[in-house]
Amino acid sequence: MTPAPHTVRIKANLHSVRAMFAGHVIADTNHALTVLETGLEPVQYFPREDVVMDLLSKTDHRTRCPYKGKASYFTLTKDDQIAENAVWSYEDPIPAVLALKGYLAFYPDKVEIYQRAPGEEAMEPHAVHP
Repeated sequence: MTPAPHTVRIKANLHSVRAMFAGHVIADTNHALTVLETGLEPVQYFPREDVVMDLLSKTDHRTRCPYKGKASYFTLTKDDQIAENAVWSYEDPIPAVLALKGYLAFYPDKVEIYQRAPGEEAMEPHAVHP
């Protein structure tokens, strides 16, 4: 049996999405992108303009994904709390995922991600169903 091909789908998230670290909002957007990739949990990508960039410092850590390109990483610091390489970005993504340019993602084990559906008042812990 031939394995299914690896896919990366990018969808506009119609929810309000928020990232919190050390009890503080560090990103809040109505323009997140949800990346649905074969074998991985959905990931929320935030536009840079909706992220508190002053809390991020770029690191020397880099990785390469054959499906998205080279990733750059950032350490997050707030109120003496530090999460090293907790944030990543494809600053020059491959053409198939060019929509990710200018967006950042957060590791969910280091940052809390919440979303609110249109018409709802409360933010709920992140859950996206493809």
